[in-house]
Amino acid sequence: MKAVRKRLIGDQAFLLTGLGLGFTLTVQITTLTAGDFADLYAIITTISRFFALTGSYLSIIGLLLIARIPWVENALGHDRLVVWHRKAMPYALYMITLHVLLVALGYAGSEGKVIGRELWIMVTTYPWMLPALAGFVLLIMAGVTSYKSVRNQIKYETWWVIHLYTYLGVALSFMHQILTGGMFIGHPLNRAYWIGLYVAVVVAIVTWRIAIPAIRSFRHKLRLAKVEIEGPGVVSMYISGKNISKLGAQGGQFFNWRFLTKDRWHESHPFSLSAAPTDTELRFTVKALGDSTADFAKMPIGSRVIIEGPYGIFTRDMARQFKHVTLIGGGVGITPLRAIIDEIPDSTSIDVLYRARNEEDLVLKAELDQLAVERAIKVHYLVGSRADYPINEFTIKKYAPRFADSDVYVCGPESLIENVIEACKSAGIPKDRVHHEAFVYHAQ
Repeated sequence: MKAVRKRLIGDQAFLLTGLGLGFTLTVQITTLTAGDFADLYAIITTISRFFALTGSYLSIIGLLLIARIPWVENALGHDRLVVWHRKAMPYALYMITLHVLLVALGYAGSEGKVIGRELWIMVTTYPWMLPALAGFVLLIMAGVTSYKSVRNQIKYETWWVIHLYTYLGVALSFMHQILTGGMFIGHPLNRAYWIGLYVAVVVAIVTWRIAIPAIRSFRHKLRLAKVEIEGPGVVSMYISGKNISKLGAQGGQFFNWRFLTKDRWHESHPFSLSAAPTDTELRFTVKALGDSTADFAKMPIGSRVIIEGPYGIFTRDMARQFKHVTLIGGGVGITPLRAIIDEIPDSTSIDVLYRARNEEDLVLKAELDQLAVERAIKVHYLVGSRADYPINEFTIKKYAPRFADSDVYVCGPESLIENVIEACKSAGIPKDRVHHEAFVYHAQ
């Protein structure tokens, strides 16, 4: 039922987004005049404006998808919203790029100028064109660093800062649109509609990503209480607070964490809970992957903490039944699975398959071993090369014989998730019993 409801809400979201785009383009169409089709270059310029409007609309929707609106996150799931965001923003950038090229061609052709010369005139003389160009460059930077091949080569901190400029890039183009857009000049209702879209997104972002996180964090008096070394480059951060249960967090969910120290206050990091939350404590476990995460072990005890969240629907509530559960984790992706174990009923049979390249990569191994004794959980460490432990139906069934009858949770690298999903298909496990979350950069 949850899967059906999720698909239904997703379909409704797509329909609403499509209707919004259709309405936006219709408003543009109603403002066209005969002069917009006077000759070839006028037509090119007119087409460029449609690209500009479509690209701007998609960029607004892309930002709204990561505004962290609770009922949207809970209904659709954070991973799904991130996927939609990553699909919408490249198309927005393509559309805006086509607008820049076509409008330069159209204007240059109608005035008999070289395109480069026309671009220079537009940038230096048209209202708010220079800020719009700066915004376009910022969007390109964010777009380039979003490609997997590039993202894997840069530090999370660098990626995060670059993506913050997406907001600035969209904002810098706003006045250019209002002052030069054909659908807005002399059309106050159209201008009010477009301004309203931008205002709605700004209000959502400020409310759910800035104001409410700050208020809740100070209300719950969140501070760093303890840092515990778990292994080489791995630390657990214990956050103390008051009435934490009112946050409604569950094992498997994640928060964006911001430590209010003089050199870290501007950075926000997404980490999943590595233990079920209590009324007085939250815990997440970090593996050093960047400059900031490498310094977490040195974070001053007592530091104030600002959180965004909880986010995600990767929780025990996803399971259809609790007779048997198979948990498959890779590397640090074991941490949300560890938290989910805390919330699975003791009567449930649990198999844990933990994939790692070597012993040093096994995070929270001591806790898993202890749970194996206390709750009769079967923990299987698949340590070695991919050739030694190929993740497929045969390997999984070897260690978890009841795999085909399980609810399956998997968290780790995208390649691991893809292999487990394929194994579940081979085993005939329905999609609504396969729950997964990729352990990669969450959208900013």
